[in-house]
This record gives sequence, C-alpha cells and structure tokens, in this order.
Amino acid sequence: MERKVIRKQHNSRMCFVCGLKNAAGLQASFFEMEDGCLVCLFTPQAEHQSYPGRLHGGIASTILDETIGRAIMINSGGDVWGVTLELTVEYKKPVPLGVELKVIGRITGESSRMFSGSGEILLPDGEIAVLARGRYMKVPIEKIGDFDEAGFEWAVLPAEGDPESFTF
Repeated sequence: MERKVIRKQHNSRMCFVCGLKNAAGLQASFFEMEDGCLVCLFTPQAEHQSYPGRLHGGIASTILDETIGRAIMINSGGDVWGVTLELTVEYKKPVPLGVELKVIGRITGESSRMFSGSGEILLPDGEIAVLARGRYMKVPIEKIGDFDEAGFEWAVLPAEGDPESFTF
C-alpha cells in the first residue's frame, strides 16, 4: 500500500541515531506519514555490525526505540518527547549492512502522561526482520536536558531524493 509523506522530522548534529555530523552514527531520516505512522530510513554500516555483515541487535533495538519514541511528535508538533520506560524486542531475521532499510513506528495507545507504540525493521524485500513494543513517558524537552536548538543544529534538512511516499 502506498502512503504519502506529510513532512520530514528534524535531524541534529551529534545524536547517535539522527546526527548528520556523527560519523559513527546511523544518520537516520524520519518521515511523518498521512496514516499517522513514522517511517525512518537508514543504511547500517560496518561500524554497526555484530557478526560479519549483520547489524548488531543493540543497534536494531536503538533504531526501533527512536522511531517509536519519535512517533508521538507527529500530533504534538514536536512539543512532546518520549522517554523510554520499557522496550521489548523480537528478532526474527538477520539485518544486513550496506542497504537502505525502513523502520516503521506507530502510537498504539496514549494517555495524558504516557504512550505506547510498536514498530518494525523491514528488509529491502518488505519482510519483517525485527519487531518492538514500547512504553514511553511524555516529557517536554526542557525537562529532559539543556536543549539548545541552534547549538545542536536541530533542524529539518530536506535532501535530494527525500521520498514523497512509501510502500509497505
């Protein structure tokens, strides 16, 4: 099913997941979809491996945690951030390095203070490699840490080749 991208989310300078200037990071991009889910694109590299040619399970968990946690920003305009309380991960297939992968995240429940979500890493052929479910606390960024938007280079940076839609 083809789904339209509504907008791209912010990246930062040094975040391990979305930091565009973090040479060891994932340099992931996040796209809000018309159906309310979030799609992340990233290409794992050799420095992210465990067994040769395979993404480390902890990194798979990290990208799922970030994608599910960021999904809350779709309806909050970025004013609400998710702090992880619990994350359960199920590994189904090895995740290869050097190919662009999709990670899908969605909110499955929400209250005034918390939310829950689920997500999966999709292989290039659309098969599910890793599943996750999590619970998060809603917290404004100023209560999480000293966040300097300009200093962290927190911005939406359109890139050539950003997708207008996804099929999954």
